[in-house]
Amino acid sequence: MKQKPLFLTGQIRIIGGQWRGRKLPVLDSPGLRPTPARVRETLFNWLSPVIQGARCLDCFAGSGALSFEALSRHAANITLLEQDHVVSVQLDKTLELLQTQEAQVVNTDSLCWLDQPGDTYDVVFIDPPFRQKMIDKTIKLLKRHHRLASNAWIYIETETEGSIPDVPPSWRLHRENIAGQVAYRLYCVTTNYKESYQY
Repeated sequence: MKQKPLFLTGQIRIIGGQWRGRKLPVLDSPGLRPTPARVRETLFNWLSPVIQGARCLDCFAGSGALSFEALSRHAANITLLEQDHVVSVQLDKTLELLQTQEAQVVNTDSLCWLDQPGDTYDVVFIDPPFRQKMIDKTIKLLKRHHRLASNAWIYIETETEGSIPDVPPSWRLHRENIAGQVAYRLYCVTTNYKESYQY
């Protein structure tokens, strides 16, 4: 059975920063759910004191909306993890369109990629497909392999009916809100990460 072809059927608009107002293409792909514009606007208002120069990780990149917004606001760099090959190719094309060298798209299973040692990050976005129960697993892998810098910020987006994420004691809830069917929370690591890695 042939896979259904994917088409560019929508757009996302960058809310702020150097590419403010710019519209970027979005694929028609099952489960692809760009973070709504008003949620991104609120989130990046929360992150405005720390996003410039930050090393970022987008654990489930999808449309890339969060990554492109971070880059527009002068994040130092961002790694985008995306399992779907076609979607990852489109992310690369969008980065070429933006003419930025500060991002890397990795076509991979995010949980497998996270389950290994690697770089640490100042800002991490966790926005997996809804109802797949991937958030708690992602959090544990970030902790297990010391992927968070001291005082890192972690954004988590869930369906409104979903349970509150099971986060480590060292993560302080900074802000939370609900918009439509989306619940979103921003946490900050408040203690030395290496001292509390057993989770």
